[in-house]
Amino acid sequence: MAPLFTLFAGTLLARLLGLLGVDALDGWLPALRVGLALMFVLTGLAHFGLGRRASLVAMVPPRLPRPELLVTVTGVLELAGAAGLLLPATYRLAAGCLALLMLGMFPANVYAARHHVELAGKPATPLPLRTALQAIFVAAALTVALA
Repeated sequence: MAPLFTLFAGTLLARLLGLLGVDALDGWLPALRVGLALMFVLTGLAHFGLGRRASLVAMVPPRLPRPELLVTVTGVLELAGAAGLLLPATYRLAAGCLALLMLGMFPANVYAARHHVELAGKPATPLPLRTALQAIFVAAALTVALA
């Protein structure tokens, strides 16, 4: 739930700053870009944190090779995408790529839910809730990409 909270709180805070006179954040689209960027910084850093990394590696379905490398690469892509969301020249491309990345990583969430993988000592998010969250995240990214 932390990514959802980060997305919403980051977007609302950025929008508030826009209303208070920060021209770069004047509008819902720039605010959503900031909220998404904050969310991907949070999730990207989790790929390298000691407590979360092992859980993320455990989420990778066994049919995929080199799960540690996959977790590292996806973490780097999330952090690069977060930076790309903040740049006027790249935010649409970054958002589109992040939407595709989320779709590509979703099977790991399915695997974690079906095989009761623990994430930092807690059970994986049940699949119906995880699917709804993923739909929100992908919709937010596509909103930025296509707006």
